[in-house]
Amino acid sequence: MRKTKRQPTLIEALIPIVFLIILLSLNVLLFEDTLQGSNQIALMTAAALAGLIGMRMGFKWTEMRKQIVKTISTAMPAILILLLIGALSGTWLISGVIPALIYYGLDILNPKIFLFAAVVISGIVSLATGSSWSTIATIGVALLGIGDAMGIDKAIVAGAIISGAYFGDKMSPLSDTTNLAPAVAGTDLFTHIRYMMYTTVPTMTITLIIFLIMGFTMHTGDVQTHGVAVQDAIAGTFNVTPWLFLVPAILFAVIMKKVQPLPALAVGVVLGAVFAVIFQPQIIENLYNGEGNYFKVSYIVVMKAIYGQTNIITEDPAMNELFTSGGMSGMLETIWLILSAMFFGGIMESTGMLRKITLSVLKLIKSDGSLIGSTAFSCIFFNVTASDQYISIVVPGEMYSEAFKDRGLKPEVLSRTLEDSGTVTSVLVPWNTGGATQARVLGVPTLSYLPFAFFNLISPLMTILFGYLNIKIRRYRKGK
Repeated sequence: MRKTKRQPTLIEALIPIVFLIILLSLNVLLFEDTLQGSNQIALMTAAALAGLIGMRMGFKWTEMRKQIVKTISTAMPAILILLLIGALSGTWLISGVIPALIYYGLDILNPKIFLFAAVVISGIVSLATGSSWSTIATIGVALLGIGDAMGIDKAIVAGAIISGAYFGDKMSPLSDTTNLAPAVAGTDLFTHIRYMMYTTVPTMTITLIIFLIMGFTMHTGDVQTHGVAVQDAIAGTFNVTPWLFLVPAILFAVIMKKVQPLPALAVGVVLGAVFAVIFQPQIIENLYNGEGNYFKVSYIVVMKAIYGQTNIITEDPAMNELFTSGGMSGMLETIWLILSAMFFGGIMESTGMLRKITLSVLKLIKSDGSLIGSTAFSCIFFNVTASDQYISIVVPGEMYSEAFKDRGLKPEVLSRTLEDSGTVTSVLVPWNTGGATQARVLGVPTLSYLPFAFFNLISPLMTILFGYLNIKIRRYRKGK
């Protein structure tokens, strides 16, 4: 006889979560770099445990596998973008684009206001392009280099860059998540953006004040002397010219034309390759370290920069670590982590364990504030367990939609909560697509920059605070 499927109990649903937390905690304590494989194995082991519990409940492996494939398919755009970001970092390095941005940035930016400026610059670029990922992979990498040259802790700089980039991503009408949240909640895009300003503007203001205070109080050493040494090292290695700014300018123009991320980033990769051949022949010849005509040499070096490791040696040993790119192959550990996370999330979703946990939370709701708080918590929970920011918006949006209506709350209250809690917290989870990607792109572990990503930390707290204090909570009028 066919075994009848049943829904999980709360204890059964929590067992894989608790087991995963224990394994991840051990990894943090015992491994220096958890991205190399320990976190991936932890996720797959927890997924196997969830699968065994699912089979015990009557679910077939084929049913769970179908959901795993579906979940992984939602992450495929992120994986492809990640590969192109790896290629972009390679060609922008050998073309001198990133070094040039650092070179001129040291002339413009003052160390005291650098963190403040990093948030503002990242925010403006992300707002204009609608993409936090593209912003961090381009201008963010350059800002990290400038901050490093000024002697500022990379983790703090990364927190400032991420804060600004996710502010722009959250508020831009070009952003996919900014369009997704109102679509799920049942409101229109611009009502959603206007309503988000009530919580986002105070959050961003607090973030800017914190970074401004940090800039004026932190000690950066002899910035001028070190900055000049860095500029000399860059100028002695690369052909630094303002013409290189055409590459990011053209890329941002392409993105602002609403070109999709994959073809837009591909344009950036090609531009970087072309400018490398034109402006950096000495870099190409040094990286080849052999004989051959320039066409052969440039083709091989550019190709390797796209797919493999590139190391450029300068006169300043401290900058050599920055002028390193892993290309597409450097992203493979991150892709492995994302696939492992999707494996775990797919089994938890297919067996109803994630839904069981969320529905249990729903039973505790007694007020509008607790409903908003529960929604925010669920978004964060799905970022941790399902490891994808889109799932953290869509699933809680669908689950809490009726509850918001029953309490007379307009859909923009739900859409704002989803964005304030789902979009911005994905980058704070090491195995989430957002956290894994930005840690790899910036070369700073997620848990290192997490305490300084103030905008991302404050956003869900702000939306919960507004809910409990009944500030700007829109309701339907009686009879409507």
